Amino acid sequence: MGNQNKLISKKKPSYPINEVLLKYLTRHGRTIQIPVYYDDLLRFQGSVSIFDENGKDTLWVSVYYSEFETEEINHSLKKIYSLLLSDGSDVILPYLNIDSVDFCTFGNSKPFRVKVRNILNDNYTYMYIKTADASRIYGLELESILSPNSVNFLVHKNTLIEEHIIGIPGDDFIENHLDKCSDQDKMQVVKEFVKFNERCFIRLLGDMRSYNYVIVLTHDFDRIQYRIRAIDFDQQCYEGNIKVYKPQFLKENNKLVEMTLDLLRQESIDQYKNEERSLLAKRATSEKKRLRRLMNCMRHDVIAPPEKVKQLKMSLFKLTGDVNFKKATNMGRILSSALDYVTRNYKNENPYIIKEKLRS
Repeated sequence: MGNQNKLISKKKPSYPINEVLLKYLTRHGRTIQIPVYYDDLLRFQGSVSIFDENGKDTLWVSVYYSEFETEEINHSLKKIYSLLLSDGSDVILPYLNIDSVDFCTFGNSKPFRVKVRNILNDNYTYMYIKTADASRIYGLELESILSPNSVNFLVHKNTLIEEHIIGIPGDDFIENHLDKCSDQDKMQVVKEFVKFNERCFIRLLGDMRSYNYVIVLTHDFDRIQYRIRAIDFDQQCYEGNIKVYKPQFLKENNKLVEMTLDLLRQESIDQYKNEERSLLAKRATSEKKRLRRLMNCMRHDVIAPPEKVKQLKMSLFKLTGDVNFKKATNMGRILSSALDYVTRNYKNENPYIIKEKLRS
């Protein structure tokens, strides 16, 4: 592993959902009718900056609406919560309270974060309301299909609703927790970083700077398990620079990269990369019908400028020698070639895999 600063587009455009993708989302239960849109939430009357416990500006602001609109918006947000995390009925609405609506002033998606509390037991959770960008939706679907994580989200026209992904923000973990980990825990963290790095590269998820993923801790019976989860999917198949798809080359991850090189031998790094490729190939094979439908959507979509497509496909062709990359005409075809390449190699290199005789 190495480190270099990479040029990531400062402002990525939002790509609309085309008819092919909309049909796919409807088929898989991702579309709904909702009572309030992203644009409706933009009509807030004022806002207050939110600072963290150290007095640092979080770049989030707490917004408020006119007295006339507040009741209607809160009711609509409760309904959205029910649709996202329950059966969509109104039965639970009297037991919900909208504690806050926050707006992020940083990044491409400019999301709203809604804190929903159950008044019976004071448990609360968050959900996010954003502009529906095709790149992000492809990223969310690929995360559900190809990673060990599932993501719950819904779409209606230009509005995207996502559930909150629980974990310690990567930048917070690196700055405040990593040095306090035991040697065994550090070994777990760097192992997961290698696997996360490989997974992002294969599925072409870019811009995994430390604030775009979280560290999830799970207490096993004799140790703590660590997992790294992406939480931002704006840069799915957008950049032309191949290194943007590898977290190891982003300066915000320098500390994790240095620790990886200190703790792991190259043989171990290669082993973990191979493990992740194998797991991804297995997921792609077991979910091949759904993945094929999604890839068909991407092959008929435009989610990056032609110059970025050309740059990325030629870089991948030089890296692998696979002519399918060179023939690719858009990002969907590049990703299809990448997944085919990994799956094909996994099957060819594993003598215990029973080969299909008929194409399903």
